[in-house]
Amino acid sequence: MDQRLYRTGQFARKASVSIRTLRYYDKEGLLAPSQYSESGYRLYTDADLVNLQQILALKFLGFSLEEIKALLRPTAVPQSLGDVLAQQKEMMRAKRVQLDGIIKAIDETAQLLRNGECDWDSLVRVIQAIQMEQNKDWAKKYFTPEQLEQMQSLSDQSYSDEARERMAARGIVWTEEDQKRVDVQWASVNADVARLADANADPAGEEAQDVATRYSNLISAFTGGDPEITKGLNQWWQNFDSLPDTQKPFPSPNTKEQQTWFDKALAVYRERK
Repeated sequence: MDQRLYRTGQFARKASVSIRTLRYYDKEGLLAPSQYSESGYRLYTDADLVNLQQILALKFLGFSLEEIKALLRPTAVPQSLGDVLAQQKEMMRAKRVQLDGIIKAIDETAQLLRNGECDWDSLVRVIQAIQMEQNKDWAKKYFTPEQLEQMQSLSDQSYSDEARERMAARGIVWTEEDQKRVDVQWASVNADVARLADANADPAGEEAQDVATRYSNLISAFTGGDPEITKGLNQWWQNFDSLPDTQKPFPSPNTKEQQTWFDKALAVYRERK
């Protein structure tokens, strides 16, 4: 029996979604039409409707499009609906704890305002704390709880109270978007360090100094040129390097030999500044 085919407008009306939504899901690789007509029109089937309903259900439950794509990928490990719901329930519980913390901070600030004990500086600090809470969860997608604990321990050992106060005063809130952006830049720096070091390039050469400049710019963007924050960051990496490889929260970006070469390039860069 031939399956029924729907053009985009018909399918959108049947599924109660917009044509724009269907085109977006196609672009994102979530739901492509099963066929195309000779004229190039998208054609959907009843099986596509089932897939779309799964997408909409998971979206309603709070899954991101990337998570939905992974769950519905043909090669993905099969999960029962019960498993998916249990996973989402745990995510929602964690979100509720976070929101409860924010609500508590707002209530405490409101009480201080009623008592005349809160000024604008206090309110700004509360807002910063809320922003930090809202941006904390993204790291859990990239690191295990053990890795996060190790990195926090390194920070506690490395940054002085003054450095932490200065970072708080600057309102530094590191987001997932920040991390994605600098990951690309750091990957480029580390790849060039490895390439030039392995080729035994001149540390004072043009290419080596270009890498040293990019490295220094990335550091300055994080520290804001603050000497106390810079000192803490340098100490963080010294403490990191002193750990056995099995205890490091993530692998070293370069080998010891490559880092030794780069230290020479950085020394030349600093002398020329």
